[in-house]
Amino acid sequence: MLVEMQKKASLSYLPFFATVMTLKMPRISSITALFLLVSTSVLTNLPVFAASAPLDLSDAAIAQRFAVRRQAILAASAAQIKPGNTTTSGGFLDVASALYLGQNREAALARFAVINQPMPNANMFWTYPMATVMVAGGPGFDEPTWQRVKELWRIYWPNRGDTENHWCMYYSSMYLAAQTFEGAGPEQWFNGRSSAENLAEAREYILHWMNIAVTRGQGEYDSPSYIQEYIVPMSMLAGWANDPVLRQRARMMLDYLIYDYAVENIDGFYGGAHSRVYPRQIVAPGNTPIAAISWLLFGFGQETADPANTLLALSGYTPPPILERIARDTTHRPYVERELKRTRWRMRNAEPDSILIGDKRTLPVYKYSYVDREFVLGSSQGGLLQPIQQQTWSLTWRTDKPTATAANTFFAVQPYSSPLEGTMFFGGDWDTVTDLIARSKADYDSPDKLPSGSPFEQVFQHGTALIGLYDLPKGNRFPHITTFFSRDLVNTTEDASGWIFTQGGPVYIAYRPLAPGVWKPNDWTQLLAKDVKGFIGAGFDKWGAGSRCYVSDAQQNGYVVQVAPARDFASFAAFQSAVRALPIKFSTTGKAEVTFTALDGTVLHGRYGSTPTINGKAIDYAHWPLFDSPFAHEKPDSARLEIREGGDRYLLDFKNTRIEETAVPPAQK
Repeated sequence: MLVEMQKKASLSYLPFFATVMTLKMPRISSITALFLLVSTSVLTNLPVFAASAPLDLSDAAIAQRFAVRRQAILAASAAQIKPGNTTTSGGFLDVASALYLGQNREAALARFAVINQPMPNANMFWTYPMATVMVAGGPGFDEPTWQRVKELWRIYWPNRGDTENHWCMYYSSMYLAAQTFEGAGPEQWFNGRSSAENLAEAREYILHWMNIAVTRGQGEYDSPSYIQEYIVPMSMLAGWANDPVLRQRARMMLDYLIYDYAVENIDGFYGGAHSRVYPRQIVAPGNTPIAAISWLLFGFGQETADPANTLLALSGYTPPPILERIARDTTHRPYVERELKRTRWRMRNAEPDSILIGDKRTLPVYKYSYVDREFVLGSSQGGLLQPIQQQTWSLTWRTDKPTATAANTFFAVQPYSSPLEGTMFFGGDWDTVTDLIARSKADYDSPDKLPSGSPFEQVFQHGTALIGLYDLPKGNRFPHITTFFSRDLVNTTEDASGWIFTQGGPVYIAYRPLAPGVWKPNDWTQLLAKDVKGFIGAGFDKWGAGSRCYVSDAQQNGYVVQVAPARDFASFAAFQSAVRALPIKFSTTGKAEVTFTALDGTVLHGRYGSTPTINGKAIDYAHWPLFDSPFAHEKPDSARLEIREGGDRYLLDFKNTRIEETAVPPAQK
């Protein structure tokens, strides 16, 4: 009913889209023009030139702007279906959008028939768009279309993959397909199970995943890339699951995932530590799915085609306005955000301090982010927390450069490649697992790779100060630390004091290596600059060129990072003077050790292999919260998320599958 109501409401905006889509402009330009035209002139009744007015963050204004962006996404997607061109234009989700809006039905069905002619080969990445067309566009199918769809589910066996996001997409798709083919027997399914059996298995896994995520955190946590692969299946279930409990929990999971992002974002960029990033995303943080999704959710950046956007738009999901107010918050910033996540399930080499959740082993991930109105500095504790694509810590700042190419980031990494890591997380054998990984993640076995975790790394942070410590054994494949100085940094200076000073937009940065290093191009092996096939290196000259790295190969090693908003100092020189005056004592004899007094007077002390201290008190990892910030305070295993902002309270109660919205009494604000 909710989806149908929103669909009917959305159709009232179509005359505006029809006008704009006839203009001969690039797709992004037309959508941006549409957003400006409708949101300022039609919805708010303000003249277009009043763009400098403060953004209205009332519930009604937020909902209106989202409705316009949602319709822009649907219109742009449906417009990819072009009568007379059924061979090259439009994909599964475009077909779904056209059928959902009731546009160009015959052309959409013709295009759908063409893309369904060959045997599928995309596994779970076939199941979710196919299931989406079935539930969003099924009422517009003719009988031949239904027959071909049924045939494909009978003859094609889609592999469910081997990652958390793969299983979420696979089982959500299976659930909707089995729901659609209610009563179908085992002979009508590729796996020889009935619709009822497939439905039950899918539901069991989805609820299991949700429970783990809201009590102990995701394994593929806070990924600016793979958040897309969770928004997709949750949108599908929130939009079309017949089971009211599953449908409601999926909507709640969308709220949960989006809050998790909103509280660590800066103008749509996802700050802090991440479980999975690709080279293009770690170098240019706006070159990510979440940067595209943030436009639909909150209006950051500019409209960009993305599967998650199309599915969110089709599903009818509308984010609660409290999330945009948090994403755009200036009242509470700066604040500290702490979060508890977990590593991916460990199949082997689990380490003595691993813990059991059910029958699977994992390690807690302790995230800490300092969220300023100009930047986010965020970190995890280091170690092997996620295979292949981990980012242990990062600094991301506000920028006025184009989102897709801005290199508004600073971070360090100990590149690590070993069968120990491969066999820890994957089922391959010791002799071949590294080669198998590198076939799809070409940079994995390269000494200049930038995404990586390391078992020889220990990181901790307090406020705007961060310390990294390393103990690299002899024989380690890549025995060095790489610190990434992006092309967007300016005024980089190697000071006689040992500090390296630089500036990223509105943030001043001081970096103190504990051992000397050398400067190298960020792609010193030329792996990415070469014609690397696929997603890993394509387009490197646009997103990856022009940065450099400070590379240090001492076995006992580390660094201190101190950042500050430029607004806090009269000049860059004043910041440098203040940092030079800070007490620092370190040693790289035996185990790397540092004692550093930060700009705010806090004393940070760390010795590799020991628990770090802040003002003489050991960091209490044992009682790390699931969420802790001005907006939410939750303990592990609570299965709830109570969000507060201003006078609003928004509760996600997963134990009882309910959402509760209330106004907070003034005394409790």
